Amino acid sequence: MRISLPCAALLAVALAACQPIRPDAPTPVATTAPAAASVPADDNLNAVLWVQRSAEYQAAAIQTYRAAAEYLDKALAEPHWDALVPSERDNHGHGLKPAVVLDIDETVLDNSPYQARLVRDGLEYSDPTWDAWVEERRARPVPGVLEFARAANERGVTLVYISNRAVHLKQATLDNLRAAGLPVADESVFLGLGTVVEGCEQEGSEKDCRRRLAGRHYRVLMQFGDQLGDFVHIDANTPEHRQALLEEYDDWFGERWWMLPNPTYGSWEPALFDNNWRQPREARRAAKRAALDVAP
Repeated sequence: MRISLPCAALLAVALAACQPIRPDAPTPVATTAPAAASVPADDNLNAVLWVQRSAEYQAAAIQTYRAAAEYLDKALAEPHWDALVPSERDNHGHGLKPAVVLDIDETVLDNSPYQARLVRDGLEYSDPTWDAWVEERRARPVPGVLEFARAANERGVTLVYISNRAVHLKQATLDNLRAAGLPVADESVFLGLGTVVEGCEQEGSEKDCRRRLAGRHYRVLMQFGDQLGDFVHIDANTPEHRQALLEEYDDWFGERWWMLPNPTYGSWEPALFDNNWRQPREARRAAKRAALDVAP
């Protein structure tokens, strides 16, 4: 039969008390229960460490950009090749300069030090702490992106950065991109949150208007991102709708669309708790635990 640990400990003490004590035996040392953990649990600890310390993350990012570079010549050679969904294309795109559209955060620049600070300090994302991090201009390039950017440059392909970094962070972002070794053709290639697009009304942080703007000036060969919304408009941020979009555009991934791994944050997370960030942290965590698939 199995004896629970507390019962086993009591049994051991009782048996020891029955044993004769030798004259030369050492004096027993009193023991106490281990102290409770002083470091609180954080949902993001393993995710941030995986990005920062694992060879597996680096390999995943490198292979994504390496595989994409292999498609550049094919994309350039096919005049009808387009990485924008038809509803976001305001023209036919023929004859326009070629470009690739890239998200910035966790796609081009690695912000894991910011995430690590949140874990260390027991905090969650906030606009002031994020703005302060961006102003430091210290984010490093995601593995593999510099080699891809070099291959694109050699073929005359412009890199356009569509980011949900707000437009007031434009200069700090451009400085960081350049410092990290990424090409910035001119300031117009940064399309941040708040960019005004004539004839298109911005809906929250969705990027469809800015993708349309890029398509007015470029033939978009590829798109890169770490979230589904970097590629296509999300009408309803629910797990079911997100899955439907994935299935609809399944054959675009690995050819025209390229997804980078990011386990630290993303719109997939609030989809699990009804997009209600006003809930207490414990309530959001409970909803995420309830979403776990433990299989019968």
